[in-house]
Amino acid sequence: MQNSPRRIYYDIHCHIYPDELAPRAAAGIDSFYRGLPGDHADGTVASLFAHRRKAGIVLSAVHSVATAPRQVHNINTFIANTVSEHPGELIGFGTLHPSSETLREDAAELFSLGLRGVKLHPDIQGFAADSMGAMEIYGMCEERGLPVLLHTGDSRYDFSNPDRIVNILKAFPSLKLVAAHFGGYTVWEEALRKLPGRFENLYVDSSSTTLYIPPEKVVELVRAYGTDRVIFGTDHPMCVPEQEVRRFEELGLGEEEKERIARGTFAELFGIDER
Repeated sequence: MQNSPRRIYYDIHCHIYPDELAPRAAAGIDSFYRGLPGDHADGTVASLFAHRRKAGIVLSAVHSVATAPRQVHNINTFIANTVSEHPGELIGFGTLHPSSETLREDAAELFSLGLRGVKLHPDIQGFAADSMGAMEIYGMCEERGLPVLLHTGDSRYDFSNPDRIVNILKAFPSLKLVAAHFGGYTVWEEALRKLPGRFENLYVDSSSTTLYIPPEKVVELVRAYGTDRVIFGTDHPMCVPEQEVRRFEELGLGEEEKERIARGTFAELFGIDER
């Protein structure tokens, strides 16, 4: 990948951590996924900016997830503060935990911090995506008009697989739900059968997909969902942004399709004026 790519990208899927916690967080993710691709980034904000410059990414949605309710406040404060330090370059997603005894208070603080969405990872956080507590979160986000970015799919678990996503979409038809990894990390065939073309409130992102399945299958997923529903994502630091851009550019998609996915759908979701 050249240092000055011809296309400008917005990236909806970036995990970041405080410098002192990033090595441990990255190691934990590596262990959860049983090894990540070589040369992955380290999860710091500095790493994100260094890699995204090489990739032509100018706007990143950043987030982290709370593995326990006690972490929610510190993570949301860190994300909000980091976004404020980089105006116009980052969009912040907060975290919530369905098991929190103060869920509504946690959500109220998230909203007050000006965060633009909520990121949930049922497999890492240990809850079913359509559980009662999670449904309460979706209801609050739907009411506020905030999108939810949801990790979806894993053949090792049944926390976030496509049937559960269907339940959420049916229950909250006005919720803007971004199903990460084309709606089904490692269960893409199941996602392809159950999700595309059924729900006006469903978006998907491209993160952690192009590395694992053939390019023609990625193209099939894109066209099944439609480019107005697909958002580019890297999954920093699990995947390296410039490598994700290179693989995306090598897909057999047309220029208009690539432009739409690279930033158009993201801009529409967040009301960014592209004129």
